[in-house]
Amino acid sequence: MVNRPLRHRARVLATAALAALTLALTVTPSAASASPPTLNRVDAAAGWLARQSVDGERFEVVFDGVAYPDQGLTLDAVFAFAAAKVADTTAANAVSWLAQPAVLTGYIGDGTEAYAGATAKLSLGAQVRGLDPAAFGGVDLLTRLGGLLTPSGRYSDRSAFGDYSNTFTQSFAVLASDRAGGAPPAAVTFLAASRCADGGFPLLFGQATCVSDVDATAIAVQALLAADRPLVAASAAQWLVSVQGGDGSFSANGVPNANSTGLAAQALAVAGRPLPWLRARQFLIGLQVACTGPSTERGAIAYTSGGFDATTAVRATAQAVPGLAGTGYATLSASGAQPAAPVLACAPW
Repeated sequence: MVNRPLRHRARVLATAALAALTLALTVTPSAASASPPTLNRVDAAAGWLARQSVDGERFEVVFDGVAYPDQGLTLDAVFAFAAAKVADTTAANAVSWLAQPAVLTGYIGDGTEAYAGATAKLSLGAQVRGLDPAAFGGVDLLTRLGGLLTPSGRYSDRSAFGDYSNTFTQSFAVLASDRAGGAPPAAVTFLAASRCADGGFPLLFGQATCVSDVDATAIAVQALLAADRPLVAASAAQWLVSVQGGDGSFSANGVPNANSTGLAAQALAVAGRPLPWLRARQFLIGLQVACTGPSTERGAIAYTSGGFDATTAVRATAQAVPGLAGTGYATLSASGAQPAAPVLACAPW
């Protein structure tokens, strides 16, 4: 598998330049030690994301004015911090929160309930953090995941509410299983066989008409590369290139956005498609709040070109960062990550 992170770090250069020019930073002295300045846009995005966490440990979603814990979004943030190699303190706190019994079972299911996608994603999150998914919060996630593999090769939910497994479920399960020693061949075959005639992958299995989806294709590309299915992955990557916008963006429901572009960028990077990746990366950089924006928003990635929206920026930033960094799930690791959450270095205006 080709991996092209191209980090472009500039911490030493940034520090020297700032010292030479004696620029006044837009952070308080007490915050500066925990939030060092950076000129690196990936680090700045991850740093902003870390500062949006609730109690420094989790992320929430609001429905009808009520905040609910969002384990999936919290895992997206953990992936983003690992990709940027910053905010390790927040990432460690997040994983500790995820391992709490009520939080854990509320996500992967308890008793007769078992959710394949959540179990697979959490298994991958544990691996990214260098933890053992077979002993996470007192649960063997890998054995639990294996118990959700059906004879067809599909990972399915066991739930009174129905089966909501999809291409994300299958792909995360293949990725986590591959990192644990090898994905079951039947699971890989099922994923590969689900592709549409145009080479892309649908979000939902068993559709009367197979319709390729950018987000689903992006995650499937990564899983298939990890599982040594390069030809199928290459065809899917080519489909992604074919639907990329002239500005480098990728769309969902006709709307160019950071979430889809971030996922597609990640896939293109690991699939060895550097030029389309760089175009997608440039689109994401264009959505980032820079030094002309309010200090509380600097570093964030807006969902669309319409500008910063607090209700969508957290998820958009979390899903954009791995694409910006060009680091895929198969090799993503928090090893060597710095504890601090950097802030975008700006001169006074």
